Amino acid sequence: MNNAKLTQAFVTALAIPAEQIVPELGYGKIRQWDSTAHMILIAELENVFDVMLDTDDIIDMSSVAKAKVILNKYGVSFQ
Repeated sequence: MNNAKLTQAFVTALAIPAEQIVPELGYGKIRQWDSTAHMILIAELENVFDVMLDTDDIIDMSSVAKAKVILNKYGVSFQ
């Protein structure tokens, strides 16, 4: 369930197809994931998972895989 929610959050924020949302997808690796889209993504993740990310985690979120690690710190499981 949370994997689908994470994928949808990335699709919504970056306006890319779900097929592109893979663990290796990273900030700056596609033109759609620029600094503006990053902040939209953060807002979307906070909304979808009902969390408030701290500044270090926002800066550290460099890929889909890293997003899972960070969200896990806030009690979001991807098992």
